[in-house]
Amino acid sequence: MRTRAVALLCCFLLGTMGCASIIGKSEYPVRVTSQPDEADITIVDQTGAVFFTGKTPATVTLKTKAGYFRGRDYTVTFTKSGYAKHTAEIRRGASKWYIFGNLVFGGLVGWLIVDPATGAMWTLQEDVNVNLEPLTGALAGGDSLRIILVADVPSALRAKMVRVK
Repeated sequence: MRTRAVALLCCFLLGTMGCASIIGKSEYPVRVTSQPDEADITIVDQTGAVFFTGKTPATVTLKTKAGYFRGRDYTVTFTKSGYAKHTAEIRRGASKWYIFGNLVFGGLVGWLIVDPATGAMWTLQEDVNVNLEPLTGALAGGDSLRIILVADVPSALRAKMVRVK
């Protein structure tokens, strides 16, 4: 009788958990690096909320969940004096534990309730590494002409700009 109660309790617990929530995680440490180091970085999510500002190299813990059944994506903006501004995307993906683990352990409760509620159904890449491109031409003090967006011009140089008709 006692063995049957323990077995039923174990089945109940397995049925109320999601596999990705047991094995996976809902926050990921993401290492952000650049060549050269000491670039300023800003990490924002898809709503524009700023999650981190700092310098490379950095390791930032980012959440995967944006809401029930909604994952979170991020954009990393790199800036460094003398280098072109660069952006990189951190995209979510579906966890293999969510997809395949719930076939064995979590079942419908894991697929529809637990893993979507915790955010463990999503994964994030754990490394972002960019090579910053040195500015050349007029922005770097040279003699050539380069067409760029005004938003990419360092604020110290905007006052020196001349409108061309």
